[in-house]
Amino acid sequence: MSIPDTTVNPLLAGGAHPQDVPPFERILPEHVKPAITQRLAESRALIECLTQDSVPATWTDFAEPLSRGLDPLGWSWGIVSHLHAVNDVPAWRETYNALLPEISRFYSALGQNLKLFGKYRALRESAAFAALTPARKRVVENAIRDFRLSGADLPEEKKPRFQAIQEELASLAARFSENLLDATNAHAEILTDAADLAGLPEDCIEAARAAAREDGKEGWKFTLHTPSYLPVMQCARNRALRERMYRAHATRASEFPDFGSKPEWNNGGLIPRTLALRAEEAALLGYGNYAEVSLVAKMADSPQTVLRFLRDMAARAKPFAERDLAELRDFARRELGLSELLPWDVTYASERLREARHAFSEQEVRTYFTEPQVMRGLFGVIERLFGARLRSDTASVWHEDARFYRVETPAGELLGRLCMDLYARPAKRGGAWMDSAIDRRRGQTPVAYVVCNFSRPVGGKPATFTHDEVSTLFHETGHALHHLLTRVEEAGVAGIGGVEWDAVELPSQFMENFCWTWEVISEISAHVETRAPLPRALFDRMLAARNFQSGMMTVRQIEFALFDMLLHSRFDPERDDVMRLLQDVRREVAVLFPPDWHRFPHSFSHIFAGGYAAGYYGYKWAEVMSADVYAAFEECGDPLDATTGRRFLDEILAVGGARPALESFMAFRGRAPQPEALLRQSGMIRG
Repeated sequence: MSIPDTTVNPLLAGGAHPQDVPPFERILPEHVKPAITQRLAESRALIECLTQDSVPATWTDFAEPLSRGLDPLGWSWGIVSHLHAVNDVPAWRETYNALLPEISRFYSALGQNLKLFGKYRALRESAAFAALTPARKRVVENAIRDFRLSGADLPEEKKPRFQAIQEELASLAARFSENLLDATNAHAEILTDAADLAGLPEDCIEAARAAAREDGKEGWKFTLHTPSYLPVMQCARNRALRERMYRAHATRASEFPDFGSKPEWNNGGLIPRTLALRAEEAALLGYGNYAEVSLVAKMADSPQTVLRFLRDMAARAKPFAERDLAELRDFARRELGLSELLPWDVTYASERLREARHAFSEQEVRTYFTEPQVMRGLFGVIERLFGARLRSDTASVWHEDARFYRVETPAGELLGRLCMDLYARPAKRGGAWMDSAIDRRRGQTPVAYVVCNFSRPVGGKPATFTHDEVSTLFHETGHALHHLLTRVEEAGVAGIGGVEWDAVELPSQFMENFCWTWEVISEISAHVETRAPLPRALFDRMLAARNFQSGMMTVRQIEFALFDMLLHSRFDPERDDVMRLLQDVRREVAVLFPPDWHRFPHSFSHIFAGGYAAGYYGYKWAEVMSADVYAAFEECGDPLDATTGRRFLDEILAVGGARPALESFMAFRGRAPQPEALLRQSGMIRG
C-alpha cells in the first residue's frame, strides 16, 4: 500500500483552520496514518509553544490560540471516527484501531499537562478574568474541572497508570461496539416458504426479498437490524420464527454461539474489565466510585440524588406497568390463544392489542410517513418555530444515502450545515445519533451529522417511516439544532459543547412532542400511494393510544438507568456479578422478566461504548424538563407559537453550554422544572 502525498492528503485539506465539510469522497484509509501523525506533531508543537513562560496566561495569548490550534487534529480524527461508525468495513476498522491508542495517549497526556493546567489556573485567578464574557469564563472553569478529572492533580508516579487506563478504556469501547455490530450481522433468517410470512406487512416482505436477492438467494432474508427485526416481532404469526429471532437478538455478542456469533465477539469479558478500570480511575482521582466522577459535569449532584429520582419515578409508574401487563396477558389468552405469554410474544401481542383497542397498527400508520414529506414537514416546523430555513446543498459524502442541507436565516445568511444519513446498512453502527463535524466559533459555521438506521426505499417507492422512526428523526434533529443554532462563538461552550450530559437531551426530547400535534402531523404525512395526509380519525386513535403501555415502557427505561447507576456506584467487579445485579434491579422495578439466558448488558452500548456511563438516567431527567418546556407551548394555545419558539431559541438553543442548564431552563420557564407535565403527558396523572 503506497503512502499518499501529504500535500494532497484530504485529511489535511482543512489546513490550519478547518472550516468546511470534510472531503469524504477522496478520503481513503491509507490517508489516516500520515495525516494523524502530522496533526499530532503540530498539536504537540503548539502545546510546547504555548506553555513557555514567555506566553501570558490570557485569553488572547493562550486560551484562544490553544483551542483554535487543536481544531485541526479534532477535525481530522473526527472524520476517521465518523467513517468508522458509518462504514465499519475491515479497512476502516483496522485503520481506526491502529491509531486509537496514539490518539488516546495524546489526549490523556493533554489532560495531565501541568503547564497547561497552570496557565488556566493563572488565568482564572488573574484580574483579567473578571473582564471575560460569561461564555469565556465558563470555558476556563470547565477546562480547570476537566484537567482535574483527567488526572492533572495526580502525583507524577500515578499519571502513567491513569493514562494507561484511558487508553485501554478507549480500546474496550471500540471493541464492544465492533463486536455488537459483527454479532448483529452474523445472523439472518432465510425463509423459502411464503406461509412463514403470514402477518408481515408487504413492504417488509419486499425488503426481505430484495435483501435475499442481494445475496444471490431466493426467498426472504430477515436480519437482526431493527428495520428488519422489529416488524417480525410485531407482526409475524409464525411463533417459531419470532422465537428464533428473539433468541438471536437477545444473545448477540455473548457466550452463546447458537446464532452465528463467534467467541471473539463475546462482550462478556469486556464488561467487568471496563467496570474495573472505571473504578480504578475513580479511586486514583479520589472519588468513591465512577458514578461520582461522571456526575461532576452533570446537573445531578450525587448518585444518591439520581437513585432517589429513579426510584420515585418507578414508584409512580409501576402500578400502571402492572396494569398494562395484566391487560396484555388477559388479551393474549382470550384473543390469541396464548395461555403463557412468552418473551417473543410480548411485542406481537402488544401490537395486536393496540390494533384491537385503537383500531390501527404501526404498519398501517407507516404508509403515511414517506421520507420526502416527513423531511418537508420537519423543515417547516423548524422554520416556523425558530426562523431557520433548510435548503438542499451539495457536498462530498461518504455514501449515496447521505444528504447535505444548508441552514439559513430568512435573509439567506448561512447558520450551519447539516448532513443526514437515514438508512440502515450492514457496515453501519446500529441506533441513531447526532455528531459534530465542526463547532461554531468566531468566523466558523458549524456542521452536524444526523445518522439513523431506518428501512431503505424498496421497489422505486419512497422510504416509509414508522411513527417511532419519525419521532427518532425529530429527536436527533433536536440535537442538531442545539449544535447549529447556537450564537455562542467559543467552541468549548457553543451548541452542545459544555452542556451538562443530563440536560443535553432536553432539545431532542422537546422536538419529539411535535410528532403528536395535528398541526404537524397533517404537514408531515402523505400516503405512499395516494399522497393523502394521515386521516384525522386515525390520528385521534393514535393520540388515544399515545400512552398505550406507557407504564411498561417507563419502568423499562428506569430499569436500564437504575442498573447503570448501581453498576457504577455500588458494584464491585471483582466480587459481584453483572447479571445478578440486573436481576435485582428487575425485581425492584420491572414487571417483565426476560429468560436467564438473555444478555442485555452485552448490547448496552450506551454505557459501554457510547458515553452514557452513569448517565443513562439523563434521558428521564431531561424528559422532565422537556415536557415542562413543551407545556409552555400548550399553555399559550398554539404548539407552533413562533413567539414561544423564539424564546426557546434565545434562552436554550442559542445559549448552548455558556451557562448552567438549570439557569437556561429557568430563564425560559421562569421557575425550576416540575415533574407534573411529564406525568400528565404519560397518562399517570390527570390534566
